[in-house]
Amino acid sequence: MKANSYIHGFITLSFFLIITSCAVKKYVPEDELLLNETYVDIKLDSLTDVKDVAALKAQLDLTISPQPNSSFLGMRPGLHYYYKVKRDSGGFIARFMNRKIGEKPVYLSDVEQEATKDLLRNRLENRGFFFSNITSKTIENQKQKEGSVTYQVSLPNPYRLKTYQVDNDSIPFYKVLGNQLSDSPIKVGSRFDLSALTQERERIDNNLKSKGYYNFNSGFLIFQADTNQYDNRRFDLFLKLKKDVPTKAIKPYQIKAVKVYPYNVTSNDTVVMDSVHYADKDYIQESDFFRPDRLDPFILLEPGDLYNPTKSRATSRRLGSIGAYKFVNIEYKELQESNDSLNYLEASIYLSPLNKRAIRAELQAVTKSNDFTGPSLGLTFSNRNLFKGGEVLNIKATGTYEVQIAGNSDAGQTSTEFGLGADLIFPRMLAPINVDSDYFEYAIPKTKTSLSATILNRSQLYSLLTFSGSFGYTWQANRYVTHEFNPISINYVNLLNTSTEFEEILDENTFLQNSFEQQFISGLTYSFTYNELIDERKKALFYVNSTVDIAGNSISLLSKENEEGKNEFLGLEYAQYAKADVDFRFHYLLNKDSRIATRFFAGYGLPYGNSDVLPFSKQYFSGGAYSVRAFRTRSLGPGVYSPEDDDDRSFFDQSGNVRLEANIEYRFPIYSYFKGALFVDAGNVWTTAGNGLPGGEFSSNFYNEFGIGAGLGMRVDVQGFVIRFDLAAPWHDPSMPSGERWNFDIENPVFNFAIGYPF
Repeated sequence: MKANSYIHGFITLSFFLIITSCAVKKYVPEDELLLNETYVDIKLDSLTDVKDVAALKAQLDLTISPQPNSSFLGMRPGLHYYYKVKRDSGGFIARFMNRKIGEKPVYLSDVEQEATKDLLRNRLENRGFFFSNITSKTIENQKQKEGSVTYQVSLPNPYRLKTYQVDNDSIPFYKVLGNQLSDSPIKVGSRFDLSALTQERERIDNNLKSKGYYNFNSGFLIFQADTNQYDNRRFDLFLKLKKDVPTKAIKPYQIKAVKVYPYNVTSNDTVVMDSVHYADKDYIQESDFFRPDRLDPFILLEPGDLYNPTKSRATSRRLGSIGAYKFVNIEYKELQESNDSLNYLEASIYLSPLNKRAIRAELQAVTKSNDFTGPSLGLTFSNRNLFKGGEVLNIKATGTYEVQIAGNSDAGQTSTEFGLGADLIFPRMLAPINVDSDYFEYAIPKTKTSLSATILNRSQLYSLLTFSGSFGYTWQANRYVTHEFNPISINYVNLLNTSTEFEEILDENTFLQNSFEQQFISGLTYSFTYNELIDERKKALFYVNSTVDIAGNSISLLSKENEEGKNEFLGLEYAQYAKADVDFRFHYLLNKDSRIATRFFAGYGLPYGNSDVLPFSKQYFSGGAYSVRAFRTRSLGPGVYSPEDDDDRSFFDQSGNVRLEANIEYRFPIYSYFKGALFVDAGNVWTTAGNGLPGGEFSSNFYNEFGIGAGLGMRVDVQGFVIRFDLAAPWHDPSMPSGERWNFDIENPVFNFAIGYPF
């Protein structure tokens, strides 16, 4: 039946293509032909020495206009609906589709071949190919009512650089200009290229500005090419200044004074301001709003330095990262005084503060990777610039009620969670040793201390009281790289009010019971993130996040052994393990709204010493809205494990200390805020401790134990806030007997609702 359905669908699609093609063709006027194709055919002489012909052809193809109407699988839907409405009026659907995708017809008669040949010739000359021979050829197909144009280019040898030098002149600036040529990408033998010369002017302009030439700009530079000395298509390139360039443009500027306004608000014009001279800068503010000694490390501008726009941008970025300011504005004023070699600037830094105290209330619909969803209310009190050094104190109280949208019994299907926590963030590095802030060029590290307490109540199962504390650093090495290091990370978990049903679950599963026994976790964590996904200008985008989590080593020096042979600290049995994982993502942008998104995740946790298994909160699981979407959360694995029954107890069992996952997703626009996706997911978890679930151990046959699923999704994306609906069906189920695992169970799909993209 399925095969017949596919054949019927294929015949229907083919018939639709034929009908649509005929429908378009019948509308074409008698004396017109639709433009079907336009392209450039490049022919090389035997003596022509050009290596990048394919790239050159691609550039020339983009020059040709007009372009034919867009097509899809041989159809021209945009043209079809345009004709349907313009000639036959059409119905509501046709008029709607015409507004969205309709295209005016492009005819062969619209092509201006001579003008296009002139344009191609100009593009070739800009790239060093002078005296090119360009012809055009038209092919007409009256039966199909189509025509095409081919432009044939006979490509000569390009002109190549013999020498590159600065034109001689007596003014001292020409020596400075000549020094810029040593690092030029334009080398002897380079092909003449107008775009390369434009980039060279910009490069020289940037270099000169970094050396203090505040009033210089690239428009003051001019290139002259001389071919008179050679008869073998070589040329000399001369760089010189245009006439009447202002004297101040070829003279460097030095910063004479730096004035900082840490409290710049529009309403304080009449307020008396105090001026404090610190580190050769003047700090002008009302009643010491921000301590100069705390603010000064963020400022890279110094009196006596030459003007440098890179330092100016870096100063603005560093000041903006403090968290106490909403606007940073740096202005330069030219001073009247000067000498024979220097002009002078005064730099003024205006800082507009955020409100020092704020209360924020958030009501959210929360969805988690374990299929729990529900409302969450959060109240946050913030005090910015707490100790007049940019410190930020956040105190947050949260309350959440959640329901698990997938499950078979009432136990554990609802939960309530209440939490209280505080973060204190210092915009500098607090350490036992003095660390020079100048060592961190891009941004100064932040020090963050956190304390929190939460109580989670899972209905009819248990309550979990958790205390957490951490101390660490986070900093950006550059625009893409972020480091986060917590040398102190402490968690205390106390299992309370366990129900009879949950006690039975623990009694039946030693692996799970052991994971709840060790209530105290003390260690360190380090995370490295490289994120190109913030840069939409590139077509290929990479993201890597790698995390290392080590617990129990330092605290073991202060521990003592209990009667059961386990080590304790302050009467608490603590965990010892090492855990590392990597999350790699690659996005390829097909166009502005469509992309291919891929993800690979690998993680491994090693319990040792005081621990036989990882603590439950540190274990891996697979399946769910952010994982393999064709399987319920924690219903996949470990390995080929299959629960003996189908109740909710399996929810607590199916985790491990090894995880491998891979995903690929095609994302495309549907209409307005609505986006679509087609995806395939694969993954699983395994155990290595030897006391896990039957069939769950990692082995050399792991690649046959992946859970695989495929599906489609719809997303509502409103300015980055994404509500996601995914429907997926299992394709390969490792819990099934060996010969029955491959089965695309499309009749039993899994629905996922989530907030945000999965990766």
